[in-house]
Amino acid sequence: MSEHSYTLRIACDDQPGIVATVASALASRGANIIESNQFWDRQTNQFFLRIATSTPENVSKAEIELMLNPAVDRFNMKLKIDDLSRRPKIIIMVSKFDHAMLHLLYQIKVGWLDAEVAAIVSNHEDARKIADQEGIPFHYWPVNKENKIEQEAKLADLIKETKSELVVLARYMQVLTNDLSSQFYGMIINIHHSFLPSFKGAKPYHQAYERGVKLIGATAHYVTPDLDEGPIIEQETERVSHAMSAEDFVATGRDIEARVLARGVKYHLEGRVMLNKNRTVVFTQ
Repeated sequence: MSEHSYTLRIACDDQPGIVATVASALASRGANIIESNQFWDRQTNQFFLRIATSTPENVSKAEIELMLNPAVDRFNMKLKIDDLSRRPKIIIMVSKFDHAMLHLLYQIKVGWLDAEVAAIVSNHEDARKIADQEGIPFHYWPVNKENKIEQEAKLADLIKETKSELVVLARYMQVLTNDLSSQFYGMIINIHHSFLPSFKGAKPYHQAYERGVKLIGATAHYVTPDLDEGPIIEQETERVSHAMSAEDFVATGRDIEARVLARGVKYHLEGRVMLNKNRTVVFTQ
């Protein structure tokens, strides 16, 4: 029998019977649970559940929503269902440093990341050649104080026109406005070239070098109006030493940035990230 795959993400106050009720509803239509992750935050009493399920082909997303409505009402759930047969679209934004973008494109090409790049947006022309080689629409939108609002309006329109589910700031060196960050909260991932919350803002590797740190890292996080303070999705560190220069720190950091951003994007696109106020619950497997 042909099958269809969905992921379900559920958040609500913790109480007995949540998993059993959801599982029973899915089983009633022949759905098979192939992966299940759950977490109870004792401090907030919030319960988070992610289920990957395989269903008979004739079971639609709308039907799953309908059969889970009693559970949603009973437990006051927030429910999101993703259809895994649909390849998610993303927009990549980049300035001059293209290493993180190139790594994303490679991981998509080899199939590790399941996504379609709807557009590459930049405030510089440098990435146009790469976009043309990959057959990806390229938008050159230089940004200054006078046109920032106008350019962000173009981005908002592009997200809606392409039906993109995620905007990836792959070393896009412009601060987004509070309005745009709020409008698309949970839909924009940034790679910060530092192990947040340390060394925010500009030139964090040079800041780390001046402090003589022994570990440097990178952080993939959701963008919020508070600069570099959005919920963290993924991080990684690498050991450095006094014998390394600031430029060595930067070179080491570039490798970390590319890996961390790719993992953060993958977790998001696979529905493995759930927002828990200013933190995240990440079900890696």
